[in-house]
Amino acid sequence: MSTKKVAVIAVGGNSLIRDKTRRTIPDQYAAASESMNHIANMVEAGWEVVITHGNGPQVGFILRRSELSLHELHPVPLDYCGADTQGAIGYMFQQALYNEFRQRGVAKQAVTVVTQVLVDSKDPAFENPTKPIGSFMEQDTAIKHSNQDGWAVVEDAGRGWRRVVPSPFPVKILQGEAIQTLIQAGFVVIGVGGGGIPVIEDENGDLVGVEAVIDKDFASSLLASTIQADLFLVSTAIDKVALNFNKPDQRWLDQITLTEAKQYLAEGHFAKGSMEPKVQAIIGYLEQGGKEAIVTTPKNISRALAGETGTRFIR
Repeated sequence: MSTKKVAVIAVGGNSLIRDKTRRTIPDQYAAASESMNHIANMVEAGWEVVITHGNGPQVGFILRRSELSLHELHPVPLDYCGADTQGAIGYMFQQALYNEFRQRGVAKQAVTVVTQVLVDSKDPAFENPTKPIGSFMEQDTAIKHSNQDGWAVVEDAGRGWRRVVPSPFPVKILQGEAIQTLIQAGFVVIGVGGGGIPVIEDENGDLVGVEAVIDKDFASSLLASTIQADLFLVSTAIDKVALNFNKPDQRWLDQITLTEAKQYLAEGHFAKGSMEPKVQAIIGYLEQGGKEAIVTTPKNISRALAGETGTRFIR
């Protein structure tokens, strides 16, 4: 069994899409290679690593292709979109890490685990869908989908109509034991992609996929707690967390305690849909016995581990 420290690294959902002009598969692979270069530095420094990732844009692409081909092909259910993206993004990360490790002479191999995450069928989120997915629609199209397909649809800030789905809270990482075994065997593991594939248990105890999206940060936090990771590292677009972000009195945070994080969260310092769920996820990890968490950008991972940048959360 490995005695090295274990880190769960949550890679941002939009990190593979640099901008609107660079969205192709080769573009995404180039972005993935850059992120994996920074994570390989961490592995080379002696960490055992589990990488989680978002998949919002990629699921959107699959749904759009499905919409455009409905005259000829069957639609792709949302849980299968999640599985597809776990495989595709995992493949990118695996290949990029293989090449990094080969060039560095590091005897490591990465594997991807298609990960199902159990949610509660009675979660209130199922009665209140809030997570936008897929492309924008005209009102007539949205109403048609609502009537024919049972979609929940909302108008999105004057930009058009979108489908919304439930975002239930993750209860259990069903492949958690497999991920733990792979880490102990020395593999770099890519798992819980897109927050995991949401499944519920039916009346017989069998697993059934559901049309929902689990928050990637919450699922990554649960994984970090499940495998008792030494570090939960959230890789995002900013070097540090700030109070009063983008305001004249903005203040960057180098280190904060669990108590301070809960206070700042309650005071509304963190934006909904961006930093708020990340801080909530970190709080959950620390409350479950986690040791420390860091928020920083991919390129600054090594510097953040050395205490030179990033925001460190401690108990």
